[in-house]
Formats: sequence, C-alpha cells, structure tokens
Amino acid sequence: MYQILIVEDDLDMQKLLVDYLKKSGMEAIATDSPNEALEMLKSKRNFDLAVLDIMLPEMDGLELCKKIRQISDLPIIMSSARGDIGSKILGFERGADDYLAKSYEPIELVARINALLKRYSANQVIHYGDLEVDNNKHKVTLEGYSIDLTPAEFEILNLLISNKGKPYSRESLSQAISSIAPDSSLRSIDTHIRNLRAKLGDDAKEPKYIQSVWGIGYKFCD
Repeated sequence: MYQILIVEDDLDMQKLLVDYLKKSGMEAIATDSPNEALEMLKSKRNFDLAVLDIMLPEMDGLELCKKIRQISDLPIIMSSARGDIGSKILGFERGADDYLAKSYEPIELVARINALLKRYSANQVIHYGDLEVDNNKHKVTLEGYSIDLTPAEFEILNLLISNKGKPYSRESLSQAISSIAPDSSLRSIDTHIRNLRAKLGDDAKEPKYIQSVWGIGYKFCD
C-alpha cells in the first residue's frame, strides 16, 4: 500500500484528498504545517510520494520542496491555484516531479500518483559495473552473487549509488537513513561504511565504489 504525504492548509481540500486516496487503496497522512512535514520525513516515515500545496503557512511549498530535496529523493507533486508557466517552472526548479493546477479532480491526482510511482519503480534497479542494487526488492548482487546487507548498509549504498559523485556528510547520511536511530552517534556511519566496504570487497585506499571525501564524508565513485 502506497503511503502518501499531503501538505495542504485548506482543511476541506485536505480531507477530500485523504478520503479519496484511501478509497483508492492508498494510505494518506496529511498536515497543514511544512515544519511538521519535514519532521515526519526526518523521523524516517516511509512515504512513497508527497503532494505539496504552494500557499502554506510557515514557508511556501516551493521552499518546502527545496528542503525535502536536501534530505530525500521522494517523488513530489506540487499543487497550486497558480497555473501560470512561471509558477510551474519554479516548482520544477525546486525539485518537483509533477505540477497540478487547482482546481483538479481527485481522480486526476490518483492517476498522476500512479503514473509517477510507476516511473520511479522502473528506475529502481541501478547497475554499476558488476554491482546491482534493486531498491524494490532491497537486494544487492555483485558479480551475480547476492550480498547480505543490513537495512542501514543497504540504505546507505542505495542513497550513494543513486547520487554518484555527490558527497554526503555523516550528519546528512544519518538524517536520510531510516534504519539508523536519530540519537545514534555520527561515528556509527563510519562503522556502517567500513562493514559495507568489507562486504563489497572495496578498498578504502583505492576505492572502486565508496570514496571518502576529506572534511565532508563519503560519496559513490563517479
């Protein structure tokens, strides 16, 4: 069952969307607070997609979209009464995957959610040489052999390989990995990386997969 995060300050619209998504076989969690939405994402809630209104209290949906992109590759649909091309471009520039101009019918939102998640699902198997990471099955194979990873190791590898060349600090990795307790030491990231390298046969001095970035943290070799 898909779990959808809805950030909408119109409570009538919020209830309409939650009820319709539930009737469509999805679980919908709604809030009118961008800050609460960010806290839910940081607390490792396993959302599959977010629907963000633009006109929100505390911060607008464009800023919220930008902040979500800093911690997650979650699919995002922007929703707004602003249907002009400039607003749409701003939404896409902030990291949105789709844009719906109000007033739309809930059935259209469901169709867009299904289409977007289908596209994301099709791209969830990542290949890098003989290494394959299947995000749908949470399975990693190397040279055709299955590699047994802990949930935290899998999430770290999946995040890094999905963003090749992008360095991540220990803090950002800790925030993005749902299998790591929020109160864990940042040095626990080093332990996970060390174990992950050992299972992949990776050499920290001459890395093939995971490279240390001095003064920052780690990245996947590009």
